[in-house]
Amino acid sequence: MRIKILFTLILMLLMTSASNGQELKAFVGGMLVDGTGGKIIHDSVILVKGERIVAVGTEKELPVPEDYQVISTEGMTVLPGLWDMHVHLMINGHSDYKYWDKAYINKLGSEVMPASAEQLLLAGVTSARDLGAPLKESQQIKEAINGGQLSGPRMFMSGPFLQHKPYPGTEAFRWGISSERDARNKVRKLKEAGMDVVKLIDHDVMPLSHAKAVVDEAHKLGMRVVGHSHKPDEIRVGLEIGIDNFEHTGLTTAPEYPEDIMTMLKERTAKGRISGGPLYWTPTVEGLWNYEYVRKNSEELDNKCWTRGLSKETVEDIKQSIQHPERLGYMQLTPKRKPTLKKKFNQLRNSGAILLVGTDSGIPMKFHCQSTWHELQVWVDEFDVPVMEAIQAATYWPAKFMGTDQDLGTVVPGKYADIIAVKGDALKYINLLQHVDLVVKGGTIYKQNGLPKEENLTLSYPEI
Repeated sequence: MRIKILFTLILMLLMTSASNGQELKAFVGGMLVDGTGGKIIHDSVILVKGERIVAVGTEKELPVPEDYQVISTEGMTVLPGLWDMHVHLMINGHSDYKYWDKAYINKLGSEVMPASAEQLLLAGVTSARDLGAPLKESQQIKEAINGGQLSGPRMFMSGPFLQHKPYPGTEAFRWGISSERDARNKVRKLKEAGMDVVKLIDHDVMPLSHAKAVVDEAHKLGMRVVGHSHKPDEIRVGLEIGIDNFEHTGLTTAPEYPEDIMTMLKERTAKGRISGGPLYWTPTVEGLWNYEYVRKNSEELDNKCWTRGLSKETVEDIKQSIQHPERLGYMQLTPKRKPTLKKKFNQLRNSGAILLVGTDSGIPMKFHCQSTWHELQVWVDEFDVPVMEAIQAATYWPAKFMGTDQDLGTVVPGKYADIIAVKGDALKYINLLQHVDLVVKGGTIYKQNGLPKEENLTLSYPEI
């Protein structure tokens, strides 16, 4: 009785507030996995007014008001929009970084980054964290998406990497740190430009005081710090200075993390809230795990989804660079690294760190339209992560880390209507996410019945 009374009151509120001109949509019939980790809602109803969700229930409990547009999700798994916590909008699968960085530096803002963003969105990624790009373009792309001039995920940006010295030819998107004062000034510059996080790399070769100044200033300004974990000392130093989120499994061909690092990790995760919250880790394993398979079976590289928004010349350039996957210098150590990945992944998972789904999307042969579901599939089918845990690592926990969980990450009343749906049971077959049928961000439908809604998308380039 109480439930019926509650939903009657909700219905009355919806009907009395529908006259203000906001679009009213009802997503009806699907199996809702809302991202909270709680009970699955079968025969679900999600009522959306404008940008936000106003009610969630079942068809039996929550009738749809007459003035709502009904979008059927019958026979589908409905999820919060996915997050990808490690993307590179400035690259798009090309195998030669040195060439790409020089040849495309003036096309990043006008072609490459807008194309990457729209490809992510159409793959069901409604929020993404971009780690490492020129500041001007990062700022412009973020503002253009927020303002509706470009279509893409909600972007959370780092701008340029901060490191001891930039690698030759990368100065546009890697900033060197020369002193504690310089560290604090550069962090402030990122904050003033609207960046959300700081990306720290090679902090093991910085003077410790410089690296600590980066973290301290970021925390003072309310920014989280994301750090590479390729080398053992990057982890050791990172834990000492208070990095919030480590990236990659790292440690090249070493079979496991050293014992002292595991002890440090467990000590840090045991502190939890006392240290400012959980320790987060983005392992980015799929590009390494599947490389040998792609080398032998490269048909998926021909999928046209990654060409969307790119000029014919750019597409041909990328295709030429990956014609021979077996020759890519970037991947030569990968076959020797693969046998170490599962153990390292499980070490991190068992340490108490909160794992986040991120892909390194944009690295050679890793396209923005494919990377996120690939990562989820490896977690679930190869690394035996429970599917609900994997889904939360791509929905709830990223929003929690970024401090946006009051608005994003789950399908509950009051939050933005960032919703995706796929035909079939994605809890049993996680790879169904390779074909997202419905993409909604902020109540706007960008993909429906498996096809882009071109009238709501901004890029004018045709698919090639």
